[in-house]
Amino acid sequence: MKAVIYHNPRCTKSRQTLALLREHDVDIEVIEYLDTPLDAKELRALLKKLGMRASEIVRRKEYRELGLPDTEDEDELVALIAAHPKIMERPIVVVGKAARIGRPPEQVLELL
Repeated sequence: MKAVIYHNPRCTKSRQTLALLREHDVDIEVIEYLDTPLDAKELRALLKKLGMRASEIVRRKEYRELGLPDTEDEDELVALIAAHPKIMERPIVVVGKAARIGRPPEQVLELL
């Protein structure tokens, strides 16, 4: 089984989720999304796998700190996440056609 984790090594939950996947001997591709941001097309594909809207993966504190405009428009939010990956919730783990946010980390075990 191959998993992709969109990872922020400075995030405790992201580190815990990565460790949990390793404990379960999962073959993992680690993408540090702050260094390699997703583009709008990749974000839409990820949202589809999550079964969520862009507003559901936005970290509101970081969003406000950056002074980004208030919007609920899906296309605008996707563009803002692509431009400012810091506002994307983390970690996100993808296995096949499904994805989960690792908050709490154990939530990603549903994918295994």
